[in-house]
Amino acid sequence: MSKGRIFSGMQPSGKFHLGNYLGALENWVKLQYDYDCVFSIVDWHALTSMYEDTSKIPENIHEMALDWLSGGLDPERNIIFVQSHVKEHAELHLLLSMMTPLSWLERVPSYKDKLQQLGAIGKEINTYGFLGYPELQTADIILYKADTVPVGEDQIPHVELAREIVRRFNGFYGPVFPEPQVRLSQAAVLPGIDGRKMSKSYGNEIPYAAPPEELKARVRMMVTDPQRVKKTDPGDPAVCTVYTFHKLFNKEVIEDIGGKCRTACIGCVDCKKLLAERMSASLADIHARRATLEANPGRVKEILAFGAERARKVAAATMEEVRAAMRL
Repeated sequence: MSKGRIFSGMQPSGKFHLGNYLGALENWVKLQYDYDCVFSIVDWHALTSMYEDTSKIPENIHEMALDWLSGGLDPERNIIFVQSHVKEHAELHLLLSMMTPLSWLERVPSYKDKLQQLGAIGKEINTYGFLGYPELQTADIILYKADTVPVGEDQIPHVELAREIVRRFNGFYGPVFPEPQVRLSQAAVLPGIDGRKMSKSYGNEIPYAAPPEELKARVRMMVTDPQRVKKTDPGDPAVCTVYTFHKLFNKEVIEDIGGKCRTACIGCVDCKKLLAERMSASLADIHARRATLEANPGRVKEILAFGAERARKVAAATMEEVRAAMRL
């Protein structure tokens, strides 16, 4: 039985943090053994909110490639590339846009939400490109005839739109594309050091590539049970950010840590120190691989070029089928 094919991507819009790793990349590393995987750094998507200043995108692309490779994605096993290096993404996006009703794009739940959110902080994204973002996302997926898309619940409407576009295309021109299926990612949701959702925009993130000293410093800043004023006061792990991280990085002793917190047998300072040590140990291999890659930046460029070459072969074959089906 042949493997299914996965497509997924991330925007190079800023520094990778631990929430990104545990929310997506860690899952990708597991999926690469069960599927044929195509992973793209989607730089054109980043332009939907970064079109005014593109100066940081090249550096962000390089950093994201370092993050993915150090996290365990195998460039021999997977196709790993930069979206803009495969021009067929733009061609298929254009052709799909000719046949997709405007109302389909306007009803995507994230469209109006993001317009309001980013508009509130002064971002002008009421653009053609932003409205067509899900269409480009559809082109990304079906260009490789991916039948599976790993997403969180918030992205399900985007995949459903892709399925509708595929049905419409196939109805007009014949069965060229498979309908992509959702594979829900049971991703861990990490809070930031202030207890809110981890986000670069809040400044509460823990960088994925943070060296041990920076990691320790960020852990020391984590909020704990606000009712626990003194070390002798019993704590409530349920409201403690540190405990949330222990559940992910110290699973084997989590009950012991929780019990010591509730009975004031361990103070917050010692609890944070224990967490920082465990996190540093858990991420040591990742940091070591990253250091090796950083010492040889040419290797990262080679990997992305190799991935783009492989991606272009698949994309070119698909576009030949598309043009033939559409009599172009």
